[in-house]
Amino acid sequence: MYNTNTDIWVAGAFAAFTVDLLVYPLDTLKTRIQSPHYERLYKNTATGAINRAVLFRGLYQGIWSVVLATIPSSGAFFTTYEGIKYALNASSKSNPDSSKTNILPFTHSLPTPVVHAIASSSAELVSCFILTPAEVLKQNAQMVGARGPSSWSQSTTLQVLSKFRRNPFRLWSGYTALIARNLPFTGLQFPMFEYLRTHMIEWRRERKGQSATSSANDLLIERAGITSVAAGLAGSVAAVVTTPIDVIKTRIMLSAGDSEEQRRAAVRQNRSRGAWAVGREIWLEEGIKGLFKGGAIRACWTAVGLGLYLGAYEGGRFYLENRRKEKDTARGKLGLKSEEGEAVI
Repeated sequence: MYNTNTDIWVAGAFAAFTVDLLVYPLDTLKTRIQSPHYERLYKNTATGAINRAVLFRGLYQGIWSVVLATIPSSGAFFTTYEGIKYALNASSKSNPDSSKTNILPFTHSLPTPVVHAIASSSAELVSCFILTPAEVLKQNAQMVGARGPSSWSQSTTLQVLSKFRRNPFRLWSGYTALIARNLPFTGLQFPMFEYLRTHMIEWRRERKGQSATSSANDLLIERAGITSVAAGLAGSVAAVVTTPIDVIKTRIMLSAGDSEEQRRAAVRQNRSRGAWAVGREIWLEEGIKGLFKGGAIRACWTAVGLGLYLGAYEGGRFYLENRRKEKDTARGKLGLKSEEGEAVI
């Protein structure tokens, strides 16, 4: 693979920014549907009809907090993912480059799906630490205007941020819940994604009778178009499976923005804000339906968002890779491992 760490950071950041802008309204709707106050805030108490004017208002509230955090978190994710995957694959006995089999000798017999699961899960731990404060700000900002009076002349993100001035560590509320959601999600999604993409590429080449060498346009279709389809299919399945954890995470992060009076009331009622306690509370009060709130819309936006995200990421990497090859060919450097100061992955 002829990509540097810089290429991976740029491609990952570009993909994240593009997708955030496109699918953010669906994410806002999901948060509002999963809110414990959905029935009271977004439905007419007399008729039970959805108050569309309120539900669909301010669908981009809080977007800048997550955009600013997603760029470094996605770059960190892909750098970690590609680096660990490369190290594990290089350590495999099945790797034709026998000089690299001793990098991590204990991984020599790991199946490919396990390698992808380890790499994606490790990358998620790094990414979640960067992303959690932005997620807390984002989800609380998405509820501004529905939970109480607000100043529309002021940024919703700044309004929410002011709640954490005295205790900024509350911004990491829900980190473990975010990990608990994202680890199984990525652990399921990436092996399925890699499997589907590999077989879809093989099927396409067999159908078209292509040789191992393909034109630039063919490779672009494989690395962007097919990646999008495979990622969307894998992501939608993983999204449905992990929806209960996502509902719990949403409730915990929304409670992080509660006022001091609300927090004291929760203590008096002996209501724990731990993931297990929140999940049990949802189960007892709303049943299985409550744990799968927003599941359909989450599967939809995950399929669209993840398909575009990984498709744009692979397309961006392909573009940067070709530019680097052309540049090195012009300089007579093609065949070197890397440019000075940058590692090729």
